Amino acid sequence: MKLGIVGLPNVGKSTLFNAITNAGAQSANYPFCTIEPNVGVVAVPDKRLDKLADMYDPDKYTPATIEFVDIAGLVKGASKGEGLGNKFLSNIRECDAIVHVVRCFDNDDIIHVEGSVDPIRDIDTINLELILSDVEIIQRRIDKAQKMTKADKKYQAEVDFFKRVEDALNNGKTARSVECDDDEKKLLSEVALLTNKPVIYAANMSESDFEAGIENNARLQKVRELAATENAGVLPICAELEEQIIEMDAEEKELFLSDMGLEQSGLDRLINECYTLLGLISYLTAGKPEVRAWTIKNGTKAPGAAGKIHSDFERGFIRAEVIAFDDLIECGSMAAAKEKGLVRSEGKEYVMKDGDVVLFRFNV
Repeated sequence: MKLGIVGLPNVGKSTLFNAITNAGAQSANYPFCTIEPNVGVVAVPDKRLDKLADMYDPDKYTPATIEFVDIAGLVKGASKGEGLGNKFLSNIRECDAIVHVVRCFDNDDIIHVEGSVDPIRDIDTINLELILSDVEIIQRRIDKAQKMTKADKKYQAEVDFFKRVEDALNNGKTARSVECDDDEKKLLSEVALLTNKPVIYAANMSESDFEAGIENNARLQKVRELAATENAGVLPICAELEEQIIEMDAEEKELFLSDMGLEQSGLDRLINECYTLLGLISYLTAGKPEVRAWTIKNGTKAPGAAGKIHSDFERGFIRAEVIAFDDLIECGSMAAAKEKGLVRSEGKEYVMKDGDVVLFRFNV
């Protein structure tokens, strides 16, 4: 999973990027590596994997990972190539989802590029550049569909739908805000529109905002209202707090978060929000050679999940031996679970569940 972090200058974008990627480096069991100065790969924290590691004492421990990209270079006119506009837009196209950092805090020492703090205006500034880029793409798609109607009138429905999307874009609305039926959603997914990518608005607030209660932050409420109109997620976060957390050991971190009324760090909450927004789950494989988490789309059937490991697993799929994580932990070992009849043999139509511990049988 690749997430692009965007935002105007001085909203806390780079601070948040540095904090969450360093958090991955500091966590005892979660490896982190830097590919480029603005790209970080962070392991997805999963306590289930830790428990399996305790059970199997594996030679290799491999969590799922998320790649964060600190996307820079946005200025007004980016859609026309100003600043680093074209690079900015191409970087977003490569991402699965966008984490849009918006400033919801006051600080006289940090000057806002627009001279005042207004998260809705900031969101509109970036969305406008993405919309302008999308308008060109959707117009080309409409032209193509119109040519196809000359041969087959069934394509008129496509023309009508894409014109509806174009109207929304021209009115300053994102593609993801357009109401679609299942067929229209599939059509829209075939067009590489930037404003159709899933978005999480990371509402960056001050430490005092968290201490006073985030629900008292009026700017956060405005961001939530906007997000509700375009099927986007919202994550209240404090980049300043995240910077403090990365220096702490596990015990200090837990105590600190508890004092702030939080159960998880911003990184953990961001990952959870991304999984929910993108409809992702994890299944697990376990044994002495390796314990590993695999990320799949919710609703994936067993052969497709097997294909995440290797295409041969999917091509030669015979069956999946499956046990729920909680059942395995309660039994204490796979052998004990088999004795109790808790390990199931599932076929090609089995839909994978989050936390399934699986052994795939295949033959090619």
